Amino acid sequence: ESYFTLQVKGGNIKMRQSSTFFFILNCCVLITLTDGFSLSNCTIYFPFEYSGHLKVLCSRMSYRKIPSPLPHNTVNLDISYNAIHQIVEGDFIRLSNLIILNISHNRISEIHSNALSDLANLEELNLSNNKIKTVTTKLLNGLANLSHLRLDSNYLETTENQSFATLSNLRLVNLTNNKLKHISKLHPVLQAPHLEELYLGKNGFKVFNSSDIPSAFFGLKKLDLRNHIEENQLDYIMQSFGFKVDTFLQTACSSSLRSIHLEDNNLSVLTHRMFRPCALLNDLHLRNNGVSRMYKSSFKHLNLLTQLNDTLQVLPNLRVLDLHLNSIGNLDCSDFANLTQLRQLYLHRNRIVTIKACVFKDLGNLEELILSSNRMLTVRGTFTYGPQNLQYLDLNNNKLSAIQNDSFKALHSLRTLTLRNRAVFAGTPNIRSLDVCCNYISYESQEELQSPPFILLSELRVLKINSQRRGLNYIPSNFLKGLKNLQVFYAGNLNIENLHVDTFSYTLNLTFLDLASNNLANRNALTSRLFQPISGLNKITLGRTHLKSLDFLVDANLSSLTILRASTNDLEFINQTVIQSLPQLKVLDLQNNSFTCDCSNAWFIDWAVKNNKTQVLYLNMYECRYPLSLSGKSLAAFNTESCNVNYDFICFVYSSSIVILTLVISFIYHFLKWQLVYAYYLFLAFLNDKKRKRTSNHLDFQYDAFISYSAQEEPWVLEELVPKLEGQHGLRLCLHHRDFQPGKAIIDNIVDAIYNSRKTVCLITRKK
Repeated sequence: ESYFTLQVKGGNIKMRQSSTFFFILNCCVLITLTDGFSLSNCTIYFPFEYSGHLKVLCSRMSYRKIPSPLPHNTVNLDISYNAIHQIVEGDFIRLSNLIILNISHNRISEIHSNALSDLANLEELNLSNNKIKTVTTKLLNGLANLSHLRLDSNYLETTENQSFATLSNLRLVNLTNNKLKHISKLHPVLQAPHLEELYLGKNGFKVFNSSDIPSAFFGLKKLDLRNHIEENQLDYIMQSFGFKVDTFLQTACSSSLRSIHLEDNNLSVLTHRMFRPCALLNDLHLRNNGVSRMYKSSFKHLNLLTQLNDTLQVLPNLRVLDLHLNSIGNLDCSDFANLTQLRQLYLHRNRIVTIKACVFKDLGNLEELILSSNRMLTVRGTFTYGPQNLQYLDLNNNKLSAIQNDSFKALHSLRTLTLRNRAVFAGTPNIRSLDVCCNYISYESQEELQSPPFILLSELRVLKINSQRRGLNYIPSNFLKGLKNLQVFYAGNLNIENLHVDTFSYTLNLTFLDLASNNLANRNALTSRLFQPISGLNKITLGRTHLKSLDFLVDANLSSLTILRASTNDLEFINQTVIQSLPQLKVLDLQNNSFTCDCSNAWFIDWAVKNNKTQVLYLNMYECRYPLSLSGKSLAAFNTESCNVNYDFICFVYSSSIVILTLVISFIYHFLKWQLVYAYYLFLAFLNDKKRKRTSNHLDFQYDAFISYSAQEEPWVLEELVPKLEGQHGLRLCLHHRDFQPGKAIIDNIVDAIYNSRKTVCLITRKK
């Protein structure tokens, strides 16, 4: 079973006939949704693509009122096992397509008038296990198509006149386990023109008057009066007809009656003539009546009977025989001698220890045999003569200590064999289903077995080896050899820590795999290579396996996987590559994991909320485990916006900066051009000064002084300054008209003169 979880707080939901079928319009959701699913704590039954048959499950979610809104094209709605107290008008206003509605196991004591009137297409309504006391006139208004109505296990005491008047298509009514005491209170029900099945068991009827029964009542095909009448009470119920117990059935077994339930009463004696009027009866239930005496001719006239819930010996056309939950200890060879048409035989929950080979010898047409929960110690010889057409054999919960070779050799048609507690079999090449769980099978290593246990079961489709009592511990690498048609494999709760990479190389058709409740915490416990041979896998269950990562799925080639269940593990992050490697994924269950609420999970949170292809079950219940400051908070409520890079804003800032910079440069160039040139040369001078200072300590100066002067002071320099400083004092002077290098830039000559001189002398003359 697979589901889709929806989360909604308010709004309108529409669905399209395509794979992307949900778009939420004008929603105020618990989680900010765009085009994803949205319905709080409810699930959509998978497969969900068929929107014309949408089934929404909202059971066991502690609802106190009908959840709203629901998808308008919901066909099947289950709101059972909640705490709803009343149904008011408008609760189902958008659900005109609803066909099946289950509101059982709530606390409903009040249903407002016309509260169900919007459900014009409703066919099945289940209001069982509530606190309804009466069926009012307007309670069922508008339900013209209703065919099945369940009001069992309520506090029903009466039904008002005309309360069933509009239910022209009503076929079945169940009023079992109420507080009805007078049949006259059911007159509106009994007037339903097409009523076929009526269940009135476990009520308080003491009088059954013919005047209270309309003529339509005798069109019933099935009447259930069990558990509140005894043999002597039947006399009183039918006393207005003047009949005794034996003749009650003469009236009840009308031309249309095919089934009668009389179980859980005290009919201790079945007389010769009791069932003589019931020649057309097909289904008779007499379980748990404490029958102590019956006659061979008691069922002589029931030639068309196909089902019977008690011991029979003389019904050659009997097809179903149920003798379970009795105290049968021995079976004789003659017990089933005449039941040549028997198809199903139920003998479970008795005290059978051994069964002789002759017991089933004449049951050539038997297809299903249930022998579970007995005290059988062996099946040696039990199936020596077949039954040859037996397809299903259940031997669960017996005390079989060993099963000998060829014990099932004669069961050529066997398709399903269940042997919980013991699994030794041979000679069953056509078996389709094998259940060997809850035994003591175990292996000490993954080494290949010399004789793989299933080498001859090439037709096996379903294998269950889960829950071995001491733990399987290891699955040998060739354990599944021979199972080329295996489709379903249950291997949960086996105490295995890893799987050999060749484990599934023999099961190429596997579609379902259950590995839950194992210890797969090791990083290499599951690898991509392990799953590559089973690319057709549709569903995998990995719950409670201590998984820390799902990265092994990235290269596993599981392109057909639709359902992944990995709840109750230690998963902290879900990588984008994992999800993208599962293109057909429809259902993802990751409840009860140790999620980290930070940007490493931002992509997963956004995807889980917004995608409309894969449903993350109960996403609103996922909680943060880390960091501690967010522990217990909702994972889906984590704000991922802070993790997203806003490229629009970055582009805006970048382009704005370029524009502003261009304007500033243009402004400076226009108004501060020469200041910039001057600053540039000052900067160069500063650099050269630094450079020369680093080298000046070990170099000799070419000049003692650089004389800087203007053309006006040149005569004075040549006539007065130079003769005295160079002639008299022997100093070396640098003069620009004499010592500057021709062809070199003036600024470079000035810089060189300054750094090649010990001192720089600037001549300044004050103008007059």
